[in-house]
Amino acid sequence: MKIILTHEVATLGAPGDVVEVKDGYARNYLLPRHLATPWTKGGQKQVDAITQARANRAVQSLEHAQSLKGNLESSVISLSARAGASGRLFGAVTTAEIAEAVKAAGAGDIDRRTVQIAQPIRNLGNHEVSVKLHPEVEAKLKLDVVAAK
Repeated sequence: MKIILTHEVATLGAPGDVVEVKDGYARNYLLPRHLATPWTKGGQKQVDAITQARANRAVQSLEHAQSLKGNLESSVISLSARAGASGRLFGAVTTAEIAEAVKAAGAGDIDRRTVQIAQPIRNLGNHEVSVKLHPEVEAKLKLDVVAAK
């Protein structure tokens, strides 16, 4: 099935891209979540509008992403989580918790979907997380997980 992406999907592409996916993936995942719309001949106007808007924002977002990268990499974000006596967490640190901690620390406002964790964070201590701010800009965030009181 041919679809037009309306939001960024990590494995497929950016908004405005026309991609070919399996029918079930489009019907059951992309379309109900409004991440894409079915491609039609009239949809080409929508594609042109999305790509034009993306081109207009590209320069601004690149400059903003580079300044946000500087803020993120220069600070250490502290996150408190419940842990046992051995230092092992009850559960794991989620991307939403990381995004919330960054916002609370005043380092910037990031989306939880841009946070990429290589291994689940299940222990107290220092960890490094990457944040994809822009297709060309990726920041390394230093995260200090401490026990909640």
